[in-house]
Amino acid sequence: MAANLNPCISLPISLGENDFQDLIQKVKDWTIMHGGGMRSKTQFSDDSLTVVPFTLLPSVFPRSEFQKAVAIQPALNELTHRVSNDHEFLFSCLEKTIEVDEFTRNLFKLYETMRNEGFTQPRCLGLLRSDYLLDVCNSTSVKQVEMNTIASSFAGLTSSAPTHRFVFQQLGLLNKLSVLPVNNALQGLSSAIIKAWELFNEKDSVILVIIENQSMNICDQRFHQFEIARQRPEIKVIVKTLTQMSNEAKLSDSKSLLVQGKKVAVVYYRAGYSPDHYFGEAEWSARLMIERSTAIKCPNIQYHLAGTKKVQQALATPGTLERFVKDPKKAAEIRKVFTGLYALDLDENGDKAVQMALDSPDRFVLKPQREGGGNNLYGEDIRKKLISCMKSKERSAWILMDKINPPVQKNYLIRPNQDFKKNSALCEVVSEMGIFGTILCDGDEILINKQVGHMMRTKLTSCNEGGVHAGDDAADIVVTETEPSIDHETHSPENQYGEYTDYYELISKSTNIEKEAPIEICSSINLVAADVVVVETETSTEFIDNQYDELIAISTNNDLKSPIETYKNTFGNECM
Repeated sequence: MAANLNPCISLPISLGENDFQDLIQKVKDWTIMHGGGMRSKTQFSDDSLTVVPFTLLPSVFPRSEFQKAVAIQPALNELTHRVSNDHEFLFSCLEKTIEVDEFTRNLFKLYETMRNEGFTQPRCLGLLRSDYLLDVCNSTSVKQVEMNTIASSFAGLTSSAPTHRFVFQQLGLLNKLSVLPVNNALQGLSSAIIKAWELFNEKDSVILVIIENQSMNICDQRFHQFEIARQRPEIKVIVKTLTQMSNEAKLSDSKSLLVQGKKVAVVYYRAGYSPDHYFGEAEWSARLMIERSTAIKCPNIQYHLAGTKKVQQALATPGTLERFVKDPKKAAEIRKVFTGLYALDLDENGDKAVQMALDSPDRFVLKPQREGGGNNLYGEDIRKKLISCMKSKERSAWILMDKINPPVQKNYLIRPNQDFKKNSALCEVVSEMGIFGTILCDGDEILINKQVGHMMRTKLTSCNEGGVHAGDDAADIVVTETEPSIDHETHSPENQYGEYTDYYELISKSTNIEKEAPIEICSSINLVAADVVVVETETSTEFIDNQYDELIAISTNNDLKSPIETYKNTFGNECM
């Protein structure tokens, strides 16, 4: 039995084929003309954009759970900051991983170098995103998929392209416009970057954005640059790759970071989270040069390490959270959103976790220390991997996570270069929500700590992986409901599974789910759409295209706030 969330409007949409086809094309044009675009992976060009995959309708999400995730974000921001400044804890979490994982080892070496030399800049900026799935096996409550501490993307797309508002207008559903909450994620993140620039207190200094050598997610990145210019036209923003930094940047005698003759006040990383971003020693040297500088980093190397999977897993162990969160009530609220996480070290507990996974691989997700989507293992692939490294230290580089079982809903997934038959087909989808937070600190003093917005991604139930930019999700919007309705339907094996396909995600309030919702997620690319959030009793979702790693939810109404964006998903076939 699968738990279903009812959509925000009656489905299927009652339009003739010609009218429906015209609507889809019009919405695609509207979306890309309002910034909902990405570079093509298959035919990359600096001079062309492709529409992002998106859901035609916003998706439903329980209002109470949405509000819970929003309310807890400042506590998670502070937790990240406290963890990042605890060397003993970071080392204990990562000491076995760095023996076998080269990328994490290189990051930790950089951290150790800075710790031995002395951190030049005590101020730090975190633009964080905590990602969630609803779990029907736990009273349909939100469970944290992961915390993103570097390059937390899609605030720009989700809050700048109000596609679902346009869809409602075109369908004559003007009464639905009020249920689309406002999403000020882009404004909130950009404002935090500006606050860090102000804290640096040199009016001729610049903001530096580090991007990939070939950047597909250009609109989302540029939105931040343009929003900074809108809020503070006098601030200059420079965009460079790590490769360019190795050739063009330098440190002054006073450790000022100089690029194009300008002193850098803030470095905002939109790259650097994957081994693919470091082609050799030049890029690592550039990263170290930035860390050695007086610039305020977003994130600094400590925050980067605090976002690793091993740290997430360690925080979920009994008693560990209380090391950083002294308020018992606050600690209890944070622990409620944690799901089961298990270390795979070569010890008794690790052996027990390995055996659990071998006995029931469909109940778990195997996660490496990577960001960006497409890295997790599911089902029989878990068994094969663990058998291959059963007695090897390699297994300690991974963590095991309980699969989360989200409720299913229906939506249309709109993708670039996809024919009308597929665009107009109702799909069974699941949605993942991300909440954005900002934290600006000067040493131990927290100067700013806020929740600033949300994002939503939706994909077919058949897709294991997530990420709009990785091509698995679609941008969506959230619709929140006070008392959403839920249907429990029996699904045949072939339609139990689906794919995230919303470009904007909706939040509706669904509760009291009694049945299990078997869900698997597909690891293939281009299966996720961005979605939007709608506040009311009905729900809807939006889909996005196959070419992108990560899509975001776009919410349009500027009176409400909501959270959206995610990199990786963990979905389960069955409840524990």
